[in-house]
Amino acid sequence: MIWRVLLLFILLFIDAAHADDVLHLYNWNNYIPAQTIARFEASCACRVVQDYYSDNEEMLAKLAAGASGYDLIVPTGNAVESLIRQGALRPLDKNLLPNLHNIDPAYLNAAFDPSNRYSVPYAYTLTLIGYNREKIRELDLTTDSWAIIFEPIYLKKLKGRVTVLDSQRELLAAALKYLGYSVNDVDEVHWKQARDLIIRAKPYWAAFNASSYIKELTVGNIWLVHGYSNDIFQADLDAQKANRKFRIVSSIPKEGAVMALDSMVLQKTGSHPDLSHRFINFMLDGRNSAELTNLIGSGNPNRDALQYIRPEISQNPAVFPNRAQQVRLEMLHDLNRHQRRILSRIWTQIKLK
Repeated sequence: MIWRVLLLFILLFIDAAHADDVLHLYNWNNYIPAQTIARFEASCACRVVQDYYSDNEEMLAKLAAGASGYDLIVPTGNAVESLIRQGALRPLDKNLLPNLHNIDPAYLNAAFDPSNRYSVPYAYTLTLIGYNREKIRELDLTTDSWAIIFEPIYLKKLKGRVTVLDSQRELLAAALKYLGYSVNDVDEVHWKQARDLIIRAKPYWAAFNASSYIKELTVGNIWLVHGYSNDIFQADLDAQKANRKFRIVSSIPKEGAVMALDSMVLQKTGSHPDLSHRFINFMLDGRNSAELTNLIGSGNPNRDALQYIRPEISQNPAVFPNRAQQVRLEMLHDLNRHQRRILSRIWTQIKLK
């Protein structure tokens, strides 16, 4: 009788311990496959609880307002830079990350975290031009330049069928690249030139849209977008599943574009650093990392993952750009408080015109 009571006590203790093993993940929506999460939970007898954000600014604002207790966050480089400067992150213990060697060195030591003291590359996206291939052919338009987004001579044929991202940094970056500047140019004169370019094009656009443009592309309501490579990939998959008579494809403009490298980081207030390291190392395994790319078409910095990625994805230049294209890609840097105020004022002017 005593041993049965003891066994019951032990089982209850184990269950209670496992109940406490909850990894709190703050992530982009649809940025990790459900089967990957399930496999990790089984491997560690734990649970993963996720909260989601749709924009880095949204995530930073929530944390600034006091949100705490997240074990892992998956921000873009410029947001990582901001979090490091705020002292909001916990340094990594690389002894707990033996799979770190799988990351292509080209994606390590980025400007936002030169020694990768705080961040591990997760995935990347490009901000480029996505379009309805059949409609653009019918209109005899070329998509190799940001001109098709900004110049009225082209937009007249597309009026009401174009959306651009509802993102200050991303839209300004596209305009700056078209004008021949860096996406990280902070000269206010150049920002005003970009503002004027955007305001001139705005009457031809259907909307500023960072979410539902995937569906609008898929059903054929929108023919051209300024959007993220993985969203455009998803729109094409959805169009094929719905047996649409068109394909959604993408183009990296010749002037260049933004590459957004998302990384896994540990929030300092998280209570499970050991479990967080186990998750990071798990995601650094090639098979696990490849699942994300196969699901949403994200770029992948993991060399071991390449062998598991479907050929039609690994050979897509909008997902895996070649060397010549990579030279034209830039990562956004964080802005200081003064620059943010100027950008906010310019964005208000754009929206009110």
